[in-house]
Amino acid sequence: MAKALFVLTLWLCTSFSTLAATPPKNPPTWGELASEQRQILAPLSDDWDNFEPDRKRRWIGIAKRYPNMKPDEQARVQRRMQAWAKLTPKERDAARARYKKMEKLSQERKEGLKGQWEEYNRLPEQERRKLGSTPTPRKPSAAAPKVKPPATASPEQTAPPEVAPAPRPDR
Repeated sequence: MAKALFVLTLWLCTSFSTLAATPPKNPPTWGELASEQRQILAPLSDDWDNFEPDRKRRWIGIAKRYPNMKPDEQARVQRRMQAWAKLTPKERDAARARYKKMEKLSQERKEGLKGQWEEYNRLPEQERRKLGSTPTPRKPSAAAPKVKPPATASPEQTAPPEVAPAPRPDR
């Protein structure tokens, strides 16, 4: 029994050390992708080689699931990839930050926002454009700098200038 346990322990140690010593394989470059993957991920072609390895792996995972998606899901994935590809790096960072912020919300708050979004989408196109062009007032955040009110002026500074009375006409 002890001998079997020793052999098992030895085998596990050597197996884990082999796994630890093997560096993770880098995801493929754009040219190394299969033609089907390149076709699916085409909107990302210009930026592919600049993506982080984890991001590439996620997109490859989407490409693997893509053939099994319903046509409307495939169309949605394509639209979102095209929209993402058109964003500037700053816009992408802002979108990621908003996503992380949304992930932290309570389920109740998420559902409330989803309801508001659905209500917005039910509006006629013209009304949505109108709402989109008017900035919405936002509550000041705690990080926003506070504006100091102007210092109170002395009475001499706030009093109206003295004006000589108008001359009376002679009678």
